[in-house]
This record gives sequence, structure tokens and C-alpha cells, in this order.
Amino acid sequence: MDLQSIKNRFGIIGNSPALNYALQVASQVANTDLTVLIAGESGVGKEAFSHIIHSLSARKHASFIAVNCGAIPEGTIDSELFGHEKGSFTGAVDSRKGYFETVNGGTIFLDEIGEMPLGTQARLLRVLETGEFIRVGSSKVQKTDVRVITATNKDLLNLVQQGRFREDLYYRLNTVPIRVPALRDRKEDILVLFRKFAVDFAERYKTTPVQLDEDARQRIVNYPWPGNVRELKNMAEQISVLATDKLVNTKELSKFLPDSPVGNRLPVLAHAAGTDGHEFNNEREILYKLFFDMKRDVTELKRLFFDVMKNPAVAAQNPSFFADIKELQPTESSSPVIVSGTMPASPQPVIVHNNIQEHEEVEESLNIMDKEKELIIKALKKHRGKRKDAALDLGISERTLYRKLKEYDIDL
Repeated sequence: MDLQSIKNRFGIIGNSPALNYALQVASQVANTDLTVLIAGESGVGKEAFSHIIHSLSARKHASFIAVNCGAIPEGTIDSELFGHEKGSFTGAVDSRKGYFETVNGGTIFLDEIGEMPLGTQARLLRVLETGEFIRVGSSKVQKTDVRVITATNKDLLNLVQQGRFREDLYYRLNTVPIRVPALRDRKEDILVLFRKFAVDFAERYKTTPVQLDEDARQRIVNYPWPGNVRELKNMAEQISVLATDKLVNTKELSKFLPDSPVGNRLPVLAHAAGTDGHEFNNEREILYKLFFDMKRDVTELKRLFFDVMKNPAVAAQNPSFFADIKELQPTESSSPVIVSGTMPASPQPVIVHNNIQEHEEVEESLNIMDKEKELIIKALKKHRGKRKDAALDLGISERTLYRKLKEYDIDL
């Protein structure tokens, strides 16, 4: 089947090279039993590709089931996938078949495979390798013949390095990789998709399809669409229902597009991944990481300072270094350190309080609101009070910055 026939049959809209290549790979691998890993951001239509592969395969008349691994609690996912015996756990009042048993001969689509617990990953690997599985609470080995298609919006190799995903399972799933392009990487398809959605919603709500003027068209083409096709479809539906004029201009369009597509985040929160490869779940966790890093740096500077105090000869050989760390004055709560005079050209005695090794570490403030206020003030000073530039540097909208200024009573 040629690409255009596939697009017509499954309602795929677009003609970008990346999309066409992904469809070509899907059609070529469909009539095999190879395991497929579909990668792509949330909202790009990964599940549609799983339907294409199943419908073009020899298993098309058998069962197909889509399972979201991230939506099933860790304590029950083994039972859902592989079944359980009566009395195997609290609430197991009857024996139950799992998906791998009920879909025998067909295809199972495991979405968000990166959310699967490690224990379940080991069970899945055994199914892929031998076709065997064991129900929860049973010792009987059962066989199944299931085509497995998986999808993820995460970097599985990164999860492997973090120890959150099995390396052997990754390479077993990645037999044939298919990458579905993000909407911002297929800009030539955005206006076509919008028109299709606008017509569909006009038919549903018995209205005239909305249209965009030239400036509005440029706006949606250049918008990064973090929610991809799903976000574009939702926006088209909102405009179809709420737009006061059927010819939408940029001003009207701005009511439906957020000021900042990445949300109201500070610059250090731009993307939820740390420099050490750790993936963060929310802004609070990232802020904690930032503050602990700052605390560690201050503690290290204190240690260097005390080392110099104990060994003045080292400081005499590096006067510029001593001049920098001398700015670190002890607080009232820290151990007292008394330095007499300035650093001479040749080594001279430096008076240091006894028991310097017993200094107490000063706890830095980790209050998120204090740190956020501090970052906002720094950004305003850096840009000489220009709030638009400060908001851009902080990674938040100008409207959010005004709200924060009022909230923290900042007047610069």
C-alpha cells in the first residue's frame, strides 16, 4: 500500500519528509512480527502508528489492545498484564486472565513503556524472548503469541543510565525504532491540520469554519506547539466555539495561545532535566537541586578559606586567591575566625581562633519564595529595570513577572 493510501485510510494529515519516513517504516515492518518502539513527544499521534502496524499485519483480524503503562498502579500492573490466581493477593476473589493471555494471536500496544516498573520489565522481557509468562500467584508457565508494539515520550537510554530501565529490555524493544516528528518539525503541515480540524468542528457544531488572516497564520506556524497535534486540535476547537469573528486575526488568536509555551518557569526550570542526567518531576524538585548545589559551593569555599588560614604560606604564594576568599566573612552563628592585618608580601603569622576544625556549618536558607524573589531582583538589575527583558531572561511571561512584583512587593 502506498503512503497516500495509508494516509487516506487512517486519517493521517501532512506531507513532511519526517512524517512520510515514519509511515514508510511502519508499513514495511507491519507484516512481520518484529517488536517496534515508537518514540515521540506527547501528542504527536504515536498510538495511531500502532493501529497502522496492526491493521496492515497478518494479525489484523485478531485482537488489538492498547495499555497505558503509566496509568496502571505499580501494585496491579503485573496482574493486568499477566493475570492472577484466586487468593494471590487481597481482593483477588477470582482467577483472572491478563492482557497477554486474552490477546493471544493479536497485538498489544504498551504506551508510556518508560513508566513500567523494573519487576514488570523483567516479566515482559521473558515474554519477548520465550513467549512464556506466569500468572501472579501461580507456578504454571503459560505460552502466548503476541506482537508487542511499545511507545515512549522519554529518552529510554537516559533511563537506562539512571538504572530505571533495563538495558537488555531496551535493546529487545528497539528492534525497529520509529520516531514520530514533533509538530514544530513539520511546520508545512500546521495550516493543513488546522483547516481540517476547523472544518470538522464546524460540521459538528453546525457553524461556519473559522479562518485565519495572514498574520494569524504566521503566528501558529511559528508557535512551538509543546502539546503537538493534540494541542493544535484543542485550540482549533476552542476557536471554532468561542471566536466572535470567523476570520480570526492575531489579537483574537492570542486569547487562545499562551503567552509562554513553556509555562511560567524560571530559567533554571526551563526543562526538567538536571546536569547530572537526573530527570526531575516538578519545579520544586529542581529548585531544591539548585539550592543544594549553591549550598555545596559555599561550603567548599569555606573549607578553602579555613585551609588557607591554617597554612598562610600557601596564601602568600597566591595573594589574588587570598584576596577573593577573604571576602567570605564569618556570620555570628559560625565559628569565630580572627585575621590580623592584610596579606603581606612574605609569609607572616596569621592569628586564627583555636579549634578552627570545630566550626559549625551555616545552614543556608532554602525557602523557595525567598530564592525566587532574589532571582527576580537580580534579573531586573541585570536589565536595568526593563521588565520585558527580565521576564524573557527568567523564562516567564511579562504578565507573570508583574504579578510576582506585586506579590513580593518589589519596586525597582
